[in-house]
Amino acid sequence: MSSLIKEFVNRVEFDSYEDFKENFQFKIPKNFNFGYDVVDKYAELYPEKIAIVWCNDEGEEETFTFKDIKEKSNKIANFLRKIGIKKGDGVILTLKNRYEFWFSVMALHKIGAIAIPSTHMLRTKDMIYRIEKAEIKAIITIDTDELINTYKKTEKQVKTSFKKIFIGEHDENREIKGWYNLKNEIKEESIVLTKKDLDYTIENSDKFLIYFSSGTTGQPKMVLHDFLYPLGHIITAKFWHNIVEDGLHHTSADTGWAKTSWGQLYGQWIAGTALFIYDYQRFDGLKLLEKVEKYKVTTFCAPPTIYRFLIKEDLSKYDLKSITYATTAGEPLNPEVYNKFNEITGLKIREGFGQSEGIVLLGNFIWVEPKPGSTGKPAPCFDVDLLDKDGEIAELGEEGEISVSVKNGFPPGLVKEYYKDEEKTKFAFRNKFYHSGDTAWKDEDGYFWFVGRNDDIIKSSGYRIGPFEVESAVISYPAVLECAVSAYPDKIRGQIVKATVVLTKGYSPSEDLKKEIQNHVKKVTAPYKYPRIIEFVDELPKTISGKIKRAQIRDEDLKKA
Repeated sequence: MSSLIKEFVNRVEFDSYEDFKENFQFKIPKNFNFGYDVVDKYAELYPEKIAIVWCNDEGEEETFTFKDIKEKSNKIANFLRKIGIKKGDGVILTLKNRYEFWFSVMALHKIGAIAIPSTHMLRTKDMIYRIEKAEIKAIITIDTDELINTYKKTEKQVKTSFKKIFIGEHDENREIKGWYNLKNEIKEESIVLTKKDLDYTIENSDKFLIYFSSGTTGQPKMVLHDFLYPLGHIITAKFWHNIVEDGLHHTSADTGWAKTSWGQLYGQWIAGTALFIYDYQRFDGLKLLEKVEKYKVTTFCAPPTIYRFLIKEDLSKYDLKSITYATTAGEPLNPEVYNKFNEITGLKIREGFGQSEGIVLLGNFIWVEPKPGSTGKPAPCFDVDLLDKDGEIAELGEEGEISVSVKNGFPPGLVKEYYKDEEKTKFAFRNKFYHSGDTAWKDEDGYFWFVGRNDDIIKSSGYRIGPFEVESAVISYPAVLECAVSAYPDKIRGQIVKATVVLTKGYSPSEDLKKEIQNHVKKVTAPYKYPRIIEFVDELPKTISGKIKRAQIRDEDLKKA
């Protein structure tokens, strides 16, 4: 076995989900550092073991071993130390899916700086907020004119000073006044760096990684993880993604999204698989399938948005037999999408639930037979329950907030705090539970069924209506490609159900089509849940992670009402 997983868990093989849930345990090392204890350990034991297979739309291809990752991350770490970056310093990374992201984030882990992955789509006001809120000491970015100009405008408007580092995508000799060109700077740096070379100790409880949550409402929170966070994702990679040792795993995610930590970094490497990274200019699901076919990806994870597009296309043109396992998270998976994908490929999409704040808290793990539409069962080491409005455990079939008990401490992978926001931290961890803000119900078999964000629940004439169930009903109509269900203000009922709909190719908006969709929904779910308002649009508003911005639709409707 050429993986390190046994160093960090008590067992790898389990007979059933019940065995897994009751008996799985982490083995927590002292002063664990993913950069040294996983990447460099692989480089020492199996230097030619493949870590990354990378490609882009320009026909460029690269393959990196763990020895490559070790040496390149050490060069960057030594350079960062030279310019004064140290333990506890926040560093923003806007590197898209360039392979330098993986080198750079490992470098930050090795020196104890706080990695803050961010999307390249951020605008000046977003950058100002992040740089000031997290007291950023450096940024590392690709050198697109748009991003460089955004940082230049930001620098003029913030009080703090920060080092500016760029990676030339196509011109290694490019110079920008006041900036470091990373490729040039690290040419003479040493490929050697060990824990002993640091004049400080990095402990398990130290600040490791911050994600600015996607923020469907209000300003994003700073989700802070410690150095044990990567260990939690052993559960994600080995027992949910079901990665193949020495295989090739792909998770569709921008590096600015926490899904990269879920599927393109920590757990996958610990469990011994390589990562397939596709650095696209503009996402195209069919181009992704071409790459999956060419490079023979073995395990595949994508948000429901991508699966929804794929089932509407002719997948018979692609040889996807290399894929042994398919998973999804980020938004609930509609049963219609699950069933259609299974019909086309023979694969059962294994849904999971989690947030930037944790790992896969609920999942259709490898022993669990999926129920289409269910997000599965609780992960081991996470005492997950549903709490009603009084903070009591909800009854079977009763809606409650997905919550994790921390009475006996924090399992590896669970957020420790919202950085520099004591009020939000106290609220999230009230009554010795972490409160997710998401609502679900549990059936008699122990499966959880997602209802929606607390803010997204529609209250109409005394009924509580979850948007996901209505969206699934709407999407099951052949003309519908995507749908967002939200509350629309109504003087009599308080709120009514509105469906914002993107149509499949070949269909045009009409009043007759609205009535057809409404009648279809009345047949497949409780009639009172049907959308009284249907609006056709070309695309839905989404976060960078692919989540539908229902709050934006609600806010715009409030202005109209």
